[in-house]
Amino acid sequence: MSTEPLLASSRRSQTSDMAYENDTESYRQDDHRSADLVTDTESRSLSRSLAQRHLSMIGIAGSIGTGLFLGLGGAIQTGGPLGALLGYFIVGLIVCSVTFALGEVSALLPVTGSFVRHAEFLVDPALGFAVGWNLVYGIGLSIPSEITAICVLFTFWGEDVHPAVYIMAFITLTFLVGIAFVRVFGEVEFVFALLKVLLVIFLIILGIVIAAGGVPGTPAIGFRYWRDPGPFVEYVATGDWGKFLGFWGVLSNAVFSFAGIESLAMAGAETRNPHRSIPRACKRIFIRVLLFYMLAVFVVGLLVASDDDRLDDSFGTAAQSPFVIAASAAGIAAIPSVVNAVVITSAWSAANQALLAGTRVLFGLALKGQAPRVFLRTTSWGTPYVCVLLYTALMFLSFMSLSSSALTVFWWFVDLTAAGVLVSWSVILLNHIRLKMAMAEQGIPASRLPWHNWWTIYSSSISLFMCILILFTSGFRVFTKGNWDPSGFVSSYLDIPLVLSAYFIWKFVRKTKISSLKSIPLEEAFLQVDQYPDEPEGKSQGWLRALSWIWD
Repeated sequence: MSTEPLLASSRRSQTSDMAYENDTESYRQDDHRSADLVTDTESRSLSRSLAQRHLSMIGIAGSIGTGLFLGLGGAIQTGGPLGALLGYFIVGLIVCSVTFALGEVSALLPVTGSFVRHAEFLVDPALGFAVGWNLVYGIGLSIPSEITAICVLFTFWGEDVHPAVYIMAFITLTFLVGIAFVRVFGEVEFVFALLKVLLVIFLIILGIVIAAGGVPGTPAIGFRYWRDPGPFVEYVATGDWGKFLGFWGVLSNAVFSFAGIESLAMAGAETRNPHRSIPRACKRIFIRVLLFYMLAVFVVGLLVASDDDRLDDSFGTAAQSPFVIAASAAGIAAIPSVVNAVVITSAWSAANQALLAGTRVLFGLALKGQAPRVFLRTTSWGTPYVCVLLYTALMFLSFMSLSSSALTVFWWFVDLTAAGVLVSWSVILLNHIRLKMAMAEQGIPASRLPWHNWWTIYSSSISLFMCILILFTSGFRVFTKGNWDPSGFVSSYLDIPLVLSAYFIWKFVRKTKISSLKSIPLEEAFLQVDQYPDEPEGKSQGWLRALSWIWD
């Protein structure tokens, strides 16, 4: 199969069904490795409509969500204000490594499915199969879980409307965004990300004003809660060991708060000027997301005490947000509704982003013969509609939330892939390490990469070790005396044997081997970059230019 990359929409004059039939036949005849680069199937069937600003905001939208608006209070409870700050800082550095590693590899290989296809190209086809289907399964359950969360969030304003109405409404909206032009998805996520960024900035400023006593009638808080109850919390154990465990417990919370940032390159073959756009997006996302989170964690540590009972709100609405707790104490009545409304958009944004990632991973698996070829069918405007229809069918699992017993079963299924974020990050880092090792083995200088940084080979190695360490210790609480919890054990660890089983099954069935560093066809990838350089891209105009610092 030809490795010629996406060029122009004029290539897509054939119908998607004809392309499907031709690709099915040509795939059988060509070397399997050619599908690891940008293929004729992607050139014909997909549309290159996402700009760099879309990628940046998709990454921001994915990482700034309910974890920031609602989850920071739990981090303060577990580790204390300083423990939470240190935990988020360390995970933020890991996110930096993951983002830069993904950017360097994706700039060279901007393919549909991103790191799933990279794993097959750079490591082992069985690894791509295992991680790909783990994502397909996890995303298939995460979308209905987000829709279920939206129903819960609406109860903040009352329970007059039956939850089934909200479920059907958001299934319909999510399907329409998913089946439309990929640019429609990009613009929807762009707007949602902009709303979230503006709210975060507002809440950080508001929190600083409240902490400084700037609200009339409210005394200054300052660092009161850093002194009492203190900067750290004793978690599970007592003394310094308990304080360390509190800090360590924050790490897994922080990982899931940053989850979603790895999906920014999933639609690499639908991105304009990917060799430039993907690196720019990666650089800008890291700085902004880390800055927002660090400031938010610091401010929350000033506003709310780690032993505040209001952080235990179990309903998952704005009532448990530390920003809402502080604003309510200061007498600012409108904040809870504003935060709840934006959290609803965050949950729907997460569902949209999961749909994009899931459909592109499934498309990539089908391209490699690891999923039925029917998933390669696309609409005339370049949307893999069979993939979208499959995920739309899975969205109806959210109706299980209407039954308490069915809901329990549903959340158990969701828990099976809760550790999938760390698995994905580990694979991204491993892909990058393998790329750098293969280049060294083949005598290819790093300067030939569209984007490279001298220090990333070291940061990827350290971060891979940290990801694996956090993955195996994230559920440490269930092994302590009196804290055994089957659900907690499942959510922390069962994803590991699932991925390993898929890896060894595919390896046994297809007799795959780990690619030797010499055999990885890097020259073909570099040839694509050299033959088809990026085109010039203009700057944002009009009112967008005033806000372009967020993504440019």
